[in-house]
Amino acid sequence: MNVLDLVRPDLRDFGGYGSARKTGLSGRIWLNANESPWASPADPGQGLNRYPEPQPAALRARLAALYGVSEDTLLMTRGSDEGIDLLTRALCRAEREAILVSPPVFGMYAVSARVQGAPVVEVPLVDEGDRFRFDVDAALRALELSVAKAPIKLVYVCSPGNPTGAAVPLGEVERLLQGAAGRAVVVVDEAYAEYSAQASALTLRSRYPNLVVLRTLSKAYALAGARLGITMADPALIRVLAAIAPPYPLASPAVALALDAVAPSAADEAQRRAGRIVAERERVERVLRARRVVRAVYASDANYLLVRFIDADAAFRALLRAGVVVRDQRAAPGLGDALRITIGTAEENDAMLAALDALDAPLSSLAAPQGAVARPA
Repeated sequence: MNVLDLVRPDLRDFGGYGSARKTGLSGRIWLNANESPWASPADPGQGLNRYPEPQPAALRARLAALYGVSEDTLLMTRGSDEGIDLLTRALCRAEREAILVSPPVFGMYAVSARVQGAPVVEVPLVDEGDRFRFDVDAALRALELSVAKAPIKLVYVCSPGNPTGAAVPLGEVERLLQGAAGRAVVVVDEAYAEYSAQASALTLRSRYPNLVVLRTLSKAYALAGARLGITMADPALIRVLAAIAPPYPLASPAVALALDAVAPSAADEAQRRAGRIVAERERVERVLRARRVVRAVYASDANYLLVRFIDADAAFRALLRAGVVVRDQRAAPGLGDALRITIGTAEENDAMLAALDALDAPLSSLAAPQGAVARPA
């Protein structure tokens, strides 16, 4: 299968904008980009009066080594959000091709599609009580049914899921790839993969040209403010995405930070910190499960927990009173009683639990019959 067959016909040979840094020219005096010849007084010596490389070679090489892929399969973007947007624009024409999402899920997939005018097909996750499951069979049925209307060209799989925390088993991802071959690109968003014990979908990349994997430096690598995402796909698709991307997507200071963040010693530290987060996640999960105010805690492969509360509004307000901000999920489909709680430091997590303890105590005393002893929280 040639993945270019799934790309918009008008973009398959599109060359994009020929920026000053794409010419491949070298020289001593640069007079081709209308830049200031002087550095800004605010410039800390980074040469910010000059446009940056569109895809910095040193960083691309380091990221390719980190993820075990070849450099021609990798595109760096302003966070994964830009990768999502580029994929939607490359594969979907307004009202003619659709995307598939599985709510409750990260909202930017649908936002990018709406902006592009692409229909959004929803195949909800299956709530199994302690974990959410991606329904591969339902997704494949939706692919079949979409052919007569707006064919689905992009299938988004968030693994681990946001906000659910559940990773999609690799065997299910492969089954989806096989069923979508020749019809759709499957995008596996692995923003939280460093917190999961499951193998990456990148292990399937060489066998499935219709697979795209998204990663980010915003989470485990602690560079959310630098905005650097990574899209990995078939080289032909990467060339299309690079052609329609803005000419200078990556700011020089962000690139310098990223180079240091993925250097071997820093990458090792990122993995150690991810391990500490996993240990804290397991501890917080155990404590929350024992709380009377908690209805359910979902098993998570990410750096957060999705928690259902007896009274989610009271829990949300109690946390805010204590200065603890969590993500209110009550507007998401099927999550009218849920909050998403990011795992922080042990001290931050203890402060969050203490705020819920204050809510748990009166509920415990009210629940105990007169003369009985309330169960310890």
